[in-house]
Amino acid sequence: MLVRVTSVFILLALPTHSARRLTTTTLADGASDLTVHEWGTFTTVAGEDGHAIDWLPLGGPTDLPCFVERFQNRADVKLSPTQPTPLDYTSARSSLWGKVRMETPVLYFYTKRPGNVNVRVRFPRGLMTEWYPRATVSQPLVDRTTLRRAPRESVIEWRNVNVVPNAPRHFPVDVGESHYYAARNTDAVPLVVDGLSERFLFYRGVASFDVPLSAVALGNGRVRVRNLGADALPALVLFENRDGVIRYRAHGALSGETVVALPTRVGSATRVRRDLERMLVAAGLYPKEAAAMVESWRDSWFEEGTRVFYIIPPRAVDAILALTVEPVPTHVARVFVGRMEVITPATQRSVENAVAANDATILERYGRFLGPITDRMLARHPDSVTAAQIQKVRGATFTSFLHRVSACE
Repeated sequence: MLVRVTSVFILLALPTHSARRLTTTTLADGASDLTVHEWGTFTTVAGEDGHAIDWLPLGGPTDLPCFVERFQNRADVKLSPTQPTPLDYTSARSSLWGKVRMETPVLYFYTKRPGNVNVRVRFPRGLMTEWYPRATVSQPLVDRTTLRRAPRESVIEWRNVNVVPNAPRHFPVDVGESHYYAARNTDAVPLVVDGLSERFLFYRGVASFDVPLSAVALGNGRVRVRNLGADALPALVLFENRDGVIRYRAHGALSGETVVALPTRVGSATRVRRDLERMLVAAGLYPKEAAAMVESWRDSWFEEGTRVFYIIPPRAVDAILALTVEPVPTHVARVFVGRMEVITPATQRSVENAVAANDATILERYGRFLGPITDRMLARHPDSVTAAQIQKVRGATFTSFLHRVSACE
């Protein structure tokens, strides 16, 4: 099953990375003029102490065409009686606990000469969950506690990617709408992998690692943010959509800790979009790539709630997600956006009132983040009557959320 809903994220920007060799391959003759650009997001939820907490990161929107591939546990593996039951893709959406949803990294290639490249991405603390075109994915069996146990490396490889400048652009489409297609609106060279055509290499995943930001809601539109990493965060944005009223504030580089306050004036999705595109271009993307990234996430980034978007430093990105391209490109730009969802007092009051009134319309606005919000409510209302009502309402809402899907047989 494929859930057709919207997605969310954070904002990060990253630089260059080259890696060890795979096999000998060349782009036509002579020195490579290959340029590689990548964008992607890491989505997390802040706990009361500001640090990323466990949630159901695969339980959110997918909005992916049915031709996209999804992980499958090997059916031929025999388990001992003490091993947890493996999860398939559908069951993992409501059962796989972790801290991070790695959303839609896409890799673009630019060159004037046709040829082949090999691409390898290593995810030391995560799992690959979706990808296209066809790829080789090596990772452990997935069960509900996989991401909570000792690090298990996941690797995805595309070999003999045919880079074809000026090739006819016959890319696959599926019935229904999807934000997936927005990522094609660039000048990147078309690719062919095992007979499958696309503008980019695409993948998604889930993980449990500590992101380099904490965010604590202080009330009255203020959030205390702290850089937890060794390198400065190049930029961040505090954003809020409260009942359709949008406010946001951009902040420059952050090395330590500061309090960011939302302005009293009302903003707009158009202005936020423009400012985010500028930040992405400053981080290394081409303008069309930045526009494609924001368009891909326009519903999710600007949905109901409060969040911090931040640019992740290059060394942090390379440590989280190691990229290898062969032949080695002359230039690589990796621009990732980190998104941390912040549960504010206003959000808690809104959800508490909606639970009391059994108002599914309000509750569904919070989508995949309803779980962490109501978890905090359950911790504060341990009595059986209130807890039972919260569990009942959120269960029905989450079920309705997941059933807005298309079947991919």
